[in-house]
Amino acid sequence: MNVRASLVILLLAAVVAGAGVVLVGSGDFTMTPGEVVTTLFGHGTFQQEFIVMDLRLPRVLVGLLVGAALGAGGAVFQTVSRNPLGSPDVLGFGQGATVGALTVIVLFQGGATAVAGGAVAGGLLTGVAVYLLAWKRGVHGFRLVLVGIGAAAVLTAVTQYLITKADLVDATRAVVWMTGSLDGRDWAQVWPLLVVCGVLLPLVFAHGPALRVMEMGDDAAYALGVRVERTRLVLMGAAVLLVAVATAAAGPIAFVSLSAPQLARRLTRSTGPNLVAATFMGAALLLVADWVALDAFGDRQLPVGVVTGVLGGCYLLWLLVSERKAGRI
Repeated sequence: MNVRASLVILLLAAVVAGAGVVLVGSGDFTMTPGEVVTTLFGHGTFQQEFIVMDLRLPRVLVGLLVGAALGAGGAVFQTVSRNPLGSPDVLGFGQGATVGALTVIVLFQGGATAVAGGAVAGGLLTGVAVYLLAWKRGVHGFRLVLVGIGAAAVLTAVTQYLITKADLVDATRAVVWMTGSLDGRDWAQVWPLLVVCGVLLPLVFAHGPALRVMEMGDDAAYALGVRVERTRLVLMGAAVLLVAVATAAAGPIAFVSLSAPQLARRLTRSTGPNLVAATFMGAALLLVADWVALDAFGDRQLPVGVVTGVLGGCYLLWLLVSERKAGRI
């Protein structure tokens, strides 16, 4: 048992809980943390219970689950590719989900449920295509990253084409969705996310020891009894589905899946994929970013995707400089 990693996970869990309580109490009708906790336990006024249970708690839960899914998915892909830049943002899976959603918006004028389904389908199809194109007697990290970057470029071009072909109303709706936001999220988004995360996150965690062995190389993992390609396929499939469902629920939230695993590793100072720590880090990052988007700019509330994009872009520049100084790129 890694004591430092366990303490970091507990600290991140406390940050997630604290940020969630603060977010639930934020807004035009402010509530103290004590009032929020009292209301969550069923002892608030009718007005407080309506605001907390019907309006604000679903948004916070969607943010928590989306952040957790992105953090876990990013940790899987960075470990499989053995590259700190090998996140779903870079490998094209988020772009695939975006193309699926925009196809439904622009070509079929679908509703919210159809858009979410299109995003999931687009992410899964992109995952299958990248896996097959990267396959050559197995899927290896360098080839996976190269194929993913190419797929991301193509899908970005498709996204721009769809927007140019849309009328003004659909183009506006598409751009708003592409920004990534938790506004207006309700229990209809919570339950599918909860089911998917409840099934896939334990599956990913259960394969953590095998994933850690695979970091030593496929040959060593085979020698130690790990079924490498089967494990890699299961983990990549679970990670793609987590990212696709998260994107369907909140839009393409930038850079959480890229930065959460690296920040978790730096805090725990532990080798291996740090799956649990990355999951909690993703949830903490998204909730804190949502709080910043709501309260840091006065009356002008920003979509959470704008905040994560700015912070994540700065982090990416720092990561590239660090990797260059270390001689790894």
